[in-house]
Amino acid sequence: RLSNRMTSDDNVKVIVRCRPLNSTEKSNGNKSIVECDENNGQIQVTKKGDQPKLFTFDTVFGPESRQVDIYNLTARPIVGFVLEGYNGTVFAYGQTGTGKTFTMEGVRSNPELKGIIPISFAHIFSHISKNKDFTFLIRVSYLEIYCEEIRDLLGKDQTKRLELKER
Repeated sequence: RLSNRMTSDDNVKVIVRCRPLNSTEKSNGNKSIVECDENNGQIQVTKKGDQPKLFTFDTVFGPESRQVDIYNLTARPIVGFVLEGYNGTVFAYGQTGTGKTFTMEGVRSNPELKGIIPISFAHIFSHISKNKDFTFLIRVSYLEIYCEEIRDLLGKDQTKRLELKER
């Protein structure tokens, strides 16, 4: 039975996070061609000599967005459903160097920079510690798909490739 909070439009959300220019890009004199409109969930890309292109998503986070805000608006609802007994998935997709690892893992030694994974684990285990009358079973997968190869990032041998199947 679905929770009263779940509706048909809660199944898949597309959230975009635009990273700031890194130090190398800045030192090379690069300028951003991406403008983020967080209020309307839109990104405008303007390449030199081309007409601007506008894209709309469920949510957009600009370059100055904080890790905790991204967690609260994207992953926290999924973790809430997981705590009710449903499965949940957070899928980070993008080109190499776009900030997926930072968004998902962050910097564990800095509480302000922790990513979705450590914040999710803290949320789940905090919930468990407050509900001592229940027994919980937790299963977690942390997978990387790169060049059509799958790796289990929690496995003992992270160089081992998993078999890709159609079904």
